Amino acid sequence: MVDRGACELEFRDTNRARDLRGALRSLVEQIGRDSISVMHVCGSHEQAIARFGLREGFPEPLNVIMGPGCPVCVTDAPEVDEGVALVQQGVDVATYGDMLRVPGTSVSLADSRALTGGPGQPGRVHVVYSIDQAAELARKTRNELVFFATGFETTAVTTAAAIVSGLPPNMSVLSAHKYIPPAMDIVARTPGTRIEGFLAAGHAATITGWGLFRDFARRHRVPVVIAGFEPLDILAALVKLLGLIRDRDPVVANLYPRCVTKRGNRPAQLLLWRVFKPQEGRWRGIAPIPNGNLRLRDEWAYVDARRRFRIPETQVEPDRPSACICGQIMTGLASPTDCPLYATDCAPATPIGACMVSTEGACRIWHEYGSRPAALGGAP
Repeated sequence: MVDRGACELEFRDTNRARDLRGALRSLVEQIGRDSISVMHVCGSHEQAIARFGLREGFPEPLNVIMGPGCPVCVTDAPEVDEGVALVQQGVDVATYGDMLRVPGTSVSLADSRALTGGPGQPGRVHVVYSIDQAAELARKTRNELVFFATGFETTAVTTAAAIVSGLPPNMSVLSAHKYIPPAMDIVARTPGTRIEGFLAAGHAATITGWGLFRDFARRHRVPVVIAGFEPLDILAALVKLLGLIRDRDPVVANLYPRCVTKRGNRPAQLLLWRVFKPQEGRWRGIAPIPNGNLRLRDEWAYVDARRRFRIPETQVEPDRPSACICGQIMTGLASPTDCPLYATDCAPATPIGACMVSTEGACRIWHEYGSRPAALGGAP
């Protein structure tokens, strides 16, 4: 039996945190630049950084930026429109709670939910925590039910497993799953980027393995460190990353060995690629990402909502000029507080940009915890 208190002591020890912050300061001094920018691509990392006040304890030259690590935030408006169109056709749609208020081109699933009928009537929007819960809903009704599937590799594997195991005959999947490595390529190639190294998400690397990032590190000549989610995980990963930046060593380092291996979870990978194929797709606020979207293979056409129903296509228009800068925030070119709408017109109760809608969005996290909350254990 795991002693939860011992685990928290091991990964949240304030004395160790102070030592690691001291190591960060020393490395920053050795690098000797006024600004050093690194990026993580995971909403869970940003939540931990904010919750435990880690950013307050970073040396001033160190900028730890959140990239496109929120799958809800990058779900494009036409994908939301597909879910809305299904509801309007009388199809039940089940999805995660964060997706409800993400705007489509004109309305959100929450707007559609407000207009649907009562219990038992078709065209309802359900909030679920998993595809298995959506399958249970489908078994309890004769209505057609579509699971609007979002998330990166980790949740895509669970969707794939459910499909292979067999869905109820009245259930299908609308995949808006994303694949994060191609998005990291886009960020690394973005003109004006100042990212010198990346923290990769430990849970995704549990599936893919850390070896996946070797070609990326060589191609872009930037180091990548796999990081866990406890305070000491993140601080230790940053110390390793800055050491690699100092040494100009573009390699991959695994700082989450208790969960991540070089090859990853092979059975999960086989499931993922048996069910899904990567293809180009537009990520909200960023750009079309080659191989960034995960769509169902032809073998699974009978559970693919895009083939099972007639869903009108939304014409993707060029982004309209807007004061919202979610795209710049997700590519590391700006911070939430750089946005003129942040915490004024755009707040959790009245979100304008997708980064404020989701609990994994940078703007929402900063608003909830404060952009620079008190440091873990107090500043040394």
